[in-house]
Amino acid sequence: MRGIKIGSAFGIPIRLNWTFLLILPLFAFLIGRDVAVIAEVIGEALPATIDATQLEGGYLPWILGFASAIGLFVGVLLHEFGHSLVAMRYGYEIDSITLWLLGGLANFTEIPEDWRHEFWIAIAGPIVSVIVGASCYLVVVATGGLTQGAFGIAGGVSAVRFVFGYLALLNIILAVFNMLPAFPMDGGRVLRALLARNMPHATATQRAASIGKVFAFMLAVVGLFANWFLIFLALFIYIAASGEAQQTTLAAAFQDVTVADVMTPRSELEVVTKDTTIAELIDRMFHERHTGYPVIQNGSLVGMVTLSDARGIEEVERDAYLVEDVMERDLVTVTPDTDAMEAMQEMQRNDIGRLPVIDESDELVGLISRTDLMTAFNVIQSSGPPDAVVQRSLGSRAAKVEPNR
Repeated sequence: MRGIKIGSAFGIPIRLNWTFLLILPLFAFLIGRDVAVIAEVIGEALPATIDATQLEGGYLPWILGFASAIGLFVGVLLHEFGHSLVAMRYGYEIDSITLWLLGGLANFTEIPEDWRHEFWIAIAGPIVSVIVGASCYLVVVATGGLTQGAFGIAGGVSAVRFVFGYLALLNIILAVFNMLPAFPMDGGRVLRALLARNMPHATATQRAASIGKVFAFMLAVVGLFANWFLIFLALFIYIAASGEAQQTTLAAAFQDVTVADVMTPRSELEVVTKDTTIAELIDRMFHERHTGYPVIQNGSLVGMVTLSDARGIEEVERDAYLVEDVMERDLVTVTPDTDAMEAMQEMQRNDIGRLPVIDESDELVGLISRTDLMTAFNVIQSSGPPDAVVQRSLGSRAAKVEPNR
């Protein structure tokens, strides 16, 4: 998830997604609008004495709303650091922590497959939220014997007790909610970790994801009658559960499969030169049914050109423009021994459909596309995990089905 970097801690970049800039003022408004009601709920739940009449004058409700919203997202950030620091202790790399519409997201460079690691990483976040909530409650307790004007601020002690009481409740609620077995929430990851003790990681993921989808459906039903925000959250859970289940299934299928097993080799590769006109390129794409070509000049790879590149030229001008005018020169490449799953992730990160395969001497030895990978995946799924020898044969057959697509 993209976002603006605002700093870092423990070597982990902290980012703000643009949706955070929408949800923060909304939270502040909702809290400020209902200060008296929230104060009553806090007083009954903790219990804590809060004089609501001290909180309703002038701009104070909106100041309290903003302070509470900021405090809430600080708690969310600490929650994500709980996950991240435990993951780093086990040797996993954290790409970043991003605050966004639904809270926080720690971006791992790889998904833990050791069930013990995942269990403790998943449960660390809710534990931190409980600690933050308990700490805020201690502040509420500690201010119990103070006079109203002890802090010399608008609203006095009631304002302080309101903010910390709100954060105490919300952090505990956050911990409990996250522990629901709705994959990929923390509780769902704990469930997957426990299932993975006695079954393959991919199977455990599929089962946890299925349970997560059921919870998402139930949450959406509740949202219809309670809060429409829950419907949006349910949709996120459903999509995220489906996406991670698919990624895990792909990773299991491509275990020990390399780019060399799946790629279209250089001998079977269709290429173009820099001085090919765009009109000729479009004609070749139509007849050869390819949407992307390596650009070769004097035997060396100098770029890639795709249908989207060619479409940028008006039809009447395509005879006047050459491939070198539109081709991509800054190429993302892989080597033959790169894992097939890593190649797929590289395509996803860069939003491209194919990668040139370069050997140690920087020579083009092949091309791997999403079509190659998905064809190989379908063959593996239908025939079972192949051994190393059959794997290479399978990879070649898969690449020949629709080379360079």
